[in-house]
Amino acid sequence: MAFKICVGEADFAALRNENAYYVDKTEILYELVHDTNNKVSRFTRPRRFGKTLMMSMMENFFNIRKESSALFEGLAVARREEFCKSWMNQYPILFISFKDVEGEDFEGAYKMLQTRLADVCIELAPVLCNTAVDKNDTAVYERLKAKTATEDEIKNSFKILMRMMHAVYGKSVILLIDEYDVPLARASEKDTSENRYYAKMLDVMRGIMSTSLKDNEFLKFAVITGCLKIAKESIFTGTNNFASYSVLDEDFSEYFGFTEREVKDILAAADRTVKEEIIREWYDGYVFGSSSLYCPWDVVNYLSALKKRPDARPKNYWRNSSHNGILLTFVKRTDFEVQGKFETLLNNGTITQTISDELTYDAIHSSEDNLWSLLLMTGYITKADPEEEGETVSLRIPNREIATLFEDTVVTLFRNTIDNGLQKTMMEAFWDGDAEGAESAISELLWKTISYNDYHEDYYHAFLAGIFTGLGYEVESNKEKGLGRPDILLKDRNHRRAIVVEAKHSKKEADLERDCDEALRQIAKERYAEGLYGYRQILCYGVAFYKKQARVKKM
Repeated sequence: MAFKICVGEADFAALRNENAYYVDKTEILYELVHDTNNKVSRFTRPRRFGKTLMMSMMENFFNIRKESSALFEGLAVARREEFCKSWMNQYPILFISFKDVEGEDFEGAYKMLQTRLADVCIELAPVLCNTAVDKNDTAVYERLKAKTATEDEIKNSFKILMRMMHAVYGKSVILLIDEYDVPLARASEKDTSENRYYAKMLDVMRGIMSTSLKDNEFLKFAVITGCLKIAKESIFTGTNNFASYSVLDEDFSEYFGFTEREVKDILAAADRTVKEEIIREWYDGYVFGSSSLYCPWDVVNYLSALKKRPDARPKNYWRNSSHNGILLTFVKRTDFEVQGKFETLLNNGTITQTISDELTYDAIHSSEDNLWSLLLMTGYITKADPEEEGETVSLRIPNREIATLFEDTVVTLFRNTIDNGLQKTMMEAFWDGDAEGAESAISELLWKTISYNDYHEDYYHAFLAGIFTGLGYEVESNKEKGLGRPDILLKDRNHRRAIVVEAKHSKKEADLERDCDEALRQIAKERYAEGLYGYRQILCYGVAFYKKQARVKKM
C-alpha cells in the first residue's frame, strides 16, 4: 500500500477509512478503563499534540451507535479480545468540543456555546426523539436545539442529555469533552474592567461541569482534554475520583505526541529515514513525565512536504499562530526581570523555576512563576531532565523550531523596546567621529538587549544594522547582498554623508583591540569609501565585539 498521510485530520474514522498512516495510541483505552478507577480523567497537553484525534478515537471505540471493529482491526487494542467484547460500541457517548466557544465579549461567546449545544442536540435527534424520554427533559432538549434555553438549563444541559440517553439505552453514559478550557482562556484574554467577561464565563462553565460530573448517576466516566490544568476548586468543585494528567505526570505520558520509535517507524513507512536527524533537531525534545516526544503536528506536516519534495527543508509550523502571543505578553512585562533567563534559554542553556501545573486563567499573569508555568504547559519550554521531580525544575527550549519562535518574538521585542534615546546618542557619536562615545553607547545597548546563537558575528551585524535602520537611515549590507562591500554602509542622502562599518567578532576580550585594527586595515585595503561619490563626509569605523562588549575605532 502506498504511504498516505493526512495533515490536520482529527477524525479517527476518516483517517482509518482513508487508509492513512495512523500512529497507534489505542492501548490508552485499556489502560484508562482497566488500570484506573477514575470517574473523571483530565489530560492537559499543548495544542498540536493530538488531543482531538485521541478523543475521536475514544468516541468511535465506545459509541453504542456505531460498529467500529473494522476501524480498529490490526491496532493494539484489538488484541485485547475480552476487553473489546465488553467495551467496544457498548455505551452511549456524549461528545462535545469547546474549541470554538469564544467571542469578543460574554454575549458573543455565550451564543457560540448555545450553537455548540444545539449542534450536539441535532446530532442526537435520532436517539433522543424517543417515547422513553421524560417529557420535561424533551422540552428542555427542544429549547437547547432551538438556542432558546435559559442559562440554568444551559448549565444543566449535559446532565439532562445524559439522563435522556440513559432512558433510551438503559446504560450509563461516557462523557467526552475536548478543549474544555478554551472558553475560559479566551475570556481571560478579553476580560477588562469594562467587559467583565471571565467571571461570567467561569460561572457558566462551572455549572456545566458541576452538574455533569458531580454525583451524576447517569455518568459511566468522563474524559476531558485541554491545554491548561485549571485548578479543580475553580471549576470542578466537589467532583470525586478526579484524576489529572499534565505534562509533569508520568502516567499516560507517551500517548500524546510521537515517541522516537514511532517516528522511526513512520519514516521507514514513508521511505524518508535519511531525514531522521533533521526531524529530531527541529521537532523532538518535549518531555512529558519521563517520556521524550516529538510534536505530531510538525512531524506530519514535514512528512507531507517530504512526500511531495524529497529535498524539502523543515519549516516552523508553529509560526503565525495566535497562541504565540503568550511569549509577547510575558516579555512585555516590565515588572519581571526575565531578560537574562530568556538569553540563557536562547543560548541552549537551562533555567531553574518553581512550576505549578494547576492554575486559573484569571491568575496566570499575577506572578512570574505562573507565566513560566504557562510556557511549560503550552509547549514553549520543557523539562531539561526527564527524571527531575518536584515543584522546582530545570527548563529549556525543546528544539530548533521553538528556538526560532523565541528569536522571532522575544529577541525582536527586546530589540525594539530598548532605549531610543540611547540609540540616538550612539548615532550622534558616530556622526561626530566620537569613537569612545559610540563604543560606550553600543556596549550599553548590548547589555540591554538579548544576545543569542553563542554571540555569532551575524548577530552583531544584524544588531547594528537593525539600529541604523530603525533610526530611519538607508543601510546596505554585504551579508544581505553577498558582494565585495563593507559589512554595513549607512547613507544619509539629505546631508550627503555616509558611514562605513566593518564588524569583527573577537574570540576573547583581549582580542578586541587587535580585531578593531584589522577591521580598519580591511576598509583601507578594499577601498570601501572610494566608491561613494558625491558624499561630503565619509566616516569609517572598525567595530569589534566580544559577548556584550564593543570596541570602536575611527580611521
